Amino acid sequence: MAEIEEELDIRYTHITDEAYLRGWLMNPELQHFLPVSNEQEVHNTLQCWLGFCRYSASLTATLNGTPCGIATLFLMPYQKVSHHCLFKIMVDPMHQKKGVGNSLLKNVIHLAKIYFKLEEIYTEVVEDNPLIHLLRKYDFYQFAEQKDYVKENDRYYARLLFGISLIRTGKKKP
Repeated sequence: MAEIEEELDIRYTHITDEAYLRGWLMNPELQHFLPVSNEQEVHNTLQCWLGFCRYSASLTATLNGTPCGIATLFLMPYQKVSHHCLFKIMVDPMHQKKGVGNSLLKNVIHLAKIYFKLEEIYTEVVEDNPLIHLLRKYDFYQFAEQKDYVKENDRYYARLLFGISLIRTGKKKP
């Protein structure tokens, strides 16, 4: 992993970060790893992702003040399931493999555990997503695989679900 020579900062996501997230979601290089494939789907995704800004449940990584990645906790609105949530993370392809994703993941875990008192967070990825390596580094465990979930150019890809317990530090679930 290349070191970041610029100044990396993690801050709460602002609604003005939308232009950056839109650009990443529209990037064909990243769309392979996402369920979105057109402008309307990206618009809907943006509304969902950025809606969590108002709860301080989204973090943006910046390099010299310019957004280069976002991680969002998709908080559950119902009391019975509010102890866990899905999260998503995205890093600008120009800044991948430089520690941005690592820093975002570490900070979103901390936010989930300390600020929101969540017991578990999980994410879903396409089978060949480079994020899998980072998830395993942080002791996420794979708890599900759904074959043929994504169909892209007449080829199918599995969806993998990874989770981590935030109350049983150091212990993985089976």
